[in-house]
Amino acid sequence: MKLLRPVTTILRGWTDTVAAAVIAMFDRVSSPRVIRLIEQNDGSFAVEAAAGKSEQLPRHLAFADGNFAESNLAPMFRGSRVEIDLQPRRFLFRPLELPARAADFLEGIVRAQIDRLTPWNAAEAVFGCSPPVKSGAETITTVIAATTRKAAMSYVEAVSAFHPAAVALCTDVAERNAGRVKVFEQKARGHLDAARLSRALLAALGVGAAGALLSLIASIYIAGYLGAQEDELARQISQRRAAIRAASDGGDRSPVAALERRKHETPSSVIVLEALSKVLPDHTYITELHLGGNKLQIVGITRDAPSLIPLIEQSQHFTRATFYAPTTRAPSDPGERFHIEARIEPKNTVAP
Repeated sequence: MKLLRPVTTILRGWTDTVAAAVIAMFDRVSSPRVIRLIEQNDGSFAVEAAAGKSEQLPRHLAFADGNFAESNLAPMFRGSRVEIDLQPRRFLFRPLELPARAADFLEGIVRAQIDRLTPWNAAEAVFGCSPPVKSGAETITTVIAATTRKAAMSYVEAVSAFHPAAVALCTDVAERNAGRVKVFEQKARGHLDAARLSRALLAALGVGAAGALLSLIASIYIAGYLGAQEDELARQISQRRAAIRAASDGGDRSPVAALERRKHETPSSVIVLEALSKVLPDHTYITELHLGGNKLQIVGITRDAPSLIPLIEQSQHFTRATFYAPTTRAPSDPGERFHIEARIEPKNTVAP
């Protein structure tokens, strides 16, 4: 947790800065209507507004017990910049002489010395400084107007309930030649609040960081899954390559060896026909030929059917030649019709 605190502090400071810049830009783009409440001697307030709109507003507002007595003030204050000018008698004024180089750091210097200049510390007081005026070659003079935060906030809270764009407390120190001084300003939450905008930016950063973390986790998981799939595919490819290499090596159980055995063990019909054409005489004609496994059956016509049996058995491709049906002779046949079967010896080469 201690390691996260500096990061949280940096992020919160960044979001506060961005929120303030956004609000400042918004204020420059859309300037709200300015309504001035000028405190009178009796404690009531005179109302002044931009030209052309004052006729729609009440001229005076009574203020008592921390509230304005007028009813239905929300349409007047909502979205407007309300500047409350309090009587100088409510403030403590102190002139302050400083080096000229301190002009750029005037507010910080006064805040650091407010407990010495006033009866209150920085947390209990609200204050403002008049524009610095040269009082010497290297010195400037400013007038500090201060009052208690509790007294100032009673007026701010009475107006904030109507959701203005901003509330400012001012006072007039013209009798001291200092002009009008702003001692407090608050951006109202009803319009565009810096704190709320800062929290929204911080939440958006948190959501973005969570989304990035989820994306990272998902990418790691998907990369691991795809890596496992790739390894499995590579393993299967390796197995197939090994099987192909083993088959190409010519082992007894390889597909190549099985094809080789089938080649030598199964008779070839082309070789059988070639062998028959070599052993049968020219006057013999085959009309039917049947190959079934290692058995050959032939039907044909010849001049001398009994002489075919020894001729067929003389070939190294045939054995056990015999007639499986009677030999006949029709008047229209030029010779004897024979039916011979033999056993084929699978030698898939033709003898010369």
